[in-house]
Amino acid sequence: MSASELSDALKETFERRNELQRQLKDIRGNLEAAVTERDQLQSDMKSRSSETDNASTALQEKDERIEKLGRELENWQDRLPPLIEKFRLRNAEAEELEQELATAREQVEALEAMVGSDQTRVEPVDPDAMTDGMDASNEPMDEEDLISAQELEDVADETIIGNNGPPDDLKMIKGVGPAIEKTLNEMGICHFDQIAEMSEYEIDRVAHRLKGFRSRIYREDWIGQARDLHDQKVNGQL
Repeated sequence: MSASELSDALKETFERRNELQRQLKDIRGNLEAAVTERDQLQSDMKSRSSETDNASTALQEKDERIEKLGRELENWQDRLPPLIEKFRLRNAEAEELEQELATAREQVEALEAMVGSDQTRVEPVDPDAMTDGMDASNEPMDEEDLISAQELEDVADETIIGNNGPPDDLKMIKGVGPAIEKTLNEMGICHFDQIAEMSEYEIDRVAHRLKGFRSRIYREDWIGQARDLHDQKVNGQL
């Protein structure tokens, strides 16, 4: 017999041995299952005598659980009305805030629509803020008291500067890039506290110079950012 035939025969022998081992394993498994089933039947027969007691115990446990759930339900019924009332109050506050927000948005839109238009905006004037005995009046001024629009622009630029020392890095404010920083510097705005203390008039001037940036100034909160940066600068954090 050749080596190939011996190899095939040996391979077939191993396969048959493995098959016999699997069959033996199955037989043992079936035997163990039969033994387990027998033991289970015996256990069932022994437990039938105590099924009545177990059923009674289970019923008692269910009754106790139902009673516990009933107490919890009563507790929630006592707690629910205050929660509902609190929710109603919060809901009413939220609706009121929404109305106030809608009104504020309408006012902002109206003010933005007035920027760059010929419409005159009238704002209240604090008499105590008037200096040198000046009064608000519609009477024509003397020619010597009039100044040109360019002179008024120059005066406004000088009032905005009012700060010494090296300029701050205004690009640290979100929304301010190199070009905007250059324009602000040309207007005399070089420090964080100048932006933090800008008045409505100064905001209008900056927005006009930056081609309608008014809404962006408010949206990106330049003033709030500048105030925080100025505080960090004062505290030595910058």
